[in-house]
Amino acid sequence: MLPRAAFGSTGHDSTRVIFGAAALGAMSQERADATLDAVTGWGINHIDTAASYGESEVRLRPWLTSHRDEVFLATKSGERGGDGARAELERSLERLGVDSVDLIQLHNLVDEDGWQQAFASGGAVDALAAARDEGLVAHIGVTGHGVPIAEMHLRSLERFDFASVLFPVNFVMMENPRYRGDVERLLDVCAERSVAVQTIKSIARGAWADGSTNHFSWYDPLTEAEPIGRAVRYVLSHPQMFLNTTSDARLLPMIVEAAEGDLTMPDRALMLDDVEAEGITPLFVEGEPAPV
Repeated sequence: MLPRAAFGSTGHDSTRVIFGAAALGAMSQERADATLDAVTGWGINHIDTAASYGESEVRLRPWLTSHRDEVFLATKSGERGGDGARAELERSLERLGVDSVDLIQLHNLVDEDGWQQAFASGGAVDALAAARDEGLVAHIGVTGHGVPIAEMHLRSLERFDFASVLFPVNFVMMENPRYRGDVERLLDVCAERSVAVQTIKSIARGAWADGSTNHFSWYDPLTEAEPIGRAVRYVLSHPQMFLNTTSDARLLPMIVEAAEGDLTMPDRALMLDDVEAEGITPLFVEGEPAPV
């Protein structure tokens, strides 16, 4: 059985494995239905999607017709202006076929110009807060990629009472001293304020060697059960963290199996062995823009 934990101050006990519904973005409805049946069978009760994840929201709609009350439903908006964020939220509600979502997240809020626009008067933050007051969303979060994101999340939490943050965590990324220090500071703030901590890219091996994005996942993932298991345990051994699954749905069974077992932190020597054997490299490089 998958472990559960309080998702910050939202009042929801979420499975610590969150289904990353980006996996549905390019699927047929038939395959999406089968994937969601598996998600139901595993007992996953938290689903994360986004307006920009292809047809993901549309693929969720038939399943939500009979399962809406069983899951914490999160989506994201990449808009930074208030009018755009409101319009994108309303479109997401229509595509999902629901009256409200449990969490709306500012998607990949990392660059300075976008950050300033989102927090300006009448920007996306104000618009989503108004939508929360109207009951269209229950909570507001913020997400992002890249080496600067933990520091940016700290800035965001100084300006607004976000319910959740989302950022990359894996062994090689946390070996970066700057990133690790920022993450540790962010975790302290989140613990003090009961902010939920979501992680992504746990099983990333690195960027695709051919530079292509024409894959199930935009990064090259681990594919073998043992290194995947250690990568999953590396994240979930930290009781504060939730793990959002990869967009390559073929890997879901191995992720779930690992999360249902012993979640003790793997031995560092084994993690280093995986780095060498699997050719794991940092997915994000300091000073380079992070892909969405």
